[in-house]
Amino acid sequence: MLDIQDLNKTYPNGVQALDNVSLTIPAGMFGLLGPNGAGKSTLMRTIATLQDPDSGGIRLGDIDVLKDTTELRKRLGYLPQEFGSYPRTSPDVMLNHVAVLKGITNKGERKDLIEQLLVKTNLWDVRKKNVDTFSGGMRQRFGIAQALIGSPELIIVDEPTAGLDPAERRRFHNLLARIGEDVVVILSTHIVDDVSELCQNMAIMGEGRILIEGQPQTLVDRLNGRLWRRMVGNEDVAGLRARLPIVSTRRIAGEIEIRVVAESQPEGGLEPVTPNLEDVYFATLLQHGMDVDID
Repeated sequence: MLDIQDLNKTYPNGVQALDNVSLTIPAGMFGLLGPNGAGKSTLMRTIATLQDPDSGGIRLGDIDVLKDTTELRKRLGYLPQEFGSYPRTSPDVMLNHVAVLKGITNKGERKDLIEQLLVKTNLWDVRKKNVDTFSGGMRQRFGIAQALIGSPELIIVDEPTAGLDPAERRRFHNLLARIGEDVVVILSTHIVDDVSELCQNMAIMGEGRILIEGQPQTLVDRLNGRLWRRMVGNEDVAGLRARLPIVSTRRIAGEIEIRVVAESQPEGGLEPVTPNLEDVYFATLLQHGMDVDID
């Protein structure tokens, strides 16, 4: 279990990236959802001991993460948004190098581990090709293979599916789901479907704060009976926005669907609609004055 207590971080330019962040994260997939600039990457880098908070604490089981960074790194697998590899280097060579850095000194043990990781991440057939020729999805799977070296107890993946095509995104989802059965996996993303499809628990973050947390379906259920929709023309949106708490809009076949959160049916021909996690996301941001302009 990962326990985060009262983390704060303000950068020299005055931006408060973490504002009293507290979370308790059990084993399994945990989704951290939020818009760009919400503080997700700052939190991930802090957990990974790549930067220090101004105050607060983090524990992974019996480890005080901020005091014993060396021990934490032995148990950590980290896939950041951007990661590099040596040019013209194949996956098997690169993984062997990382395994040595992780302290796996027995050559036979390294060979067996690398073979298992290449098969697990579906990279066995391209094990001799250069990593710098890989597609985006192949690179992400290679990144996960690196992160899994050393049997980590905590795995952090930061915006892992951005830019992937649907097939590669599905492969990556399936891989993460298998990994997340026995260890703590934190999936930091702004893609709602990633969290909806993968995570048993989640939190929504904005302006450096945890705005809401819980199980995805439980959070969706809280919106049941409180979400309403209507199709309108483009010229009507501004007027309706002035009168109604519109949480999101989207264009469908030349018209605009507005979605509104209200305790009872608003006037103006709105009808009830079944909520989803995207509605929870937008409603939470709106509730905290963080409306996302998606017109």
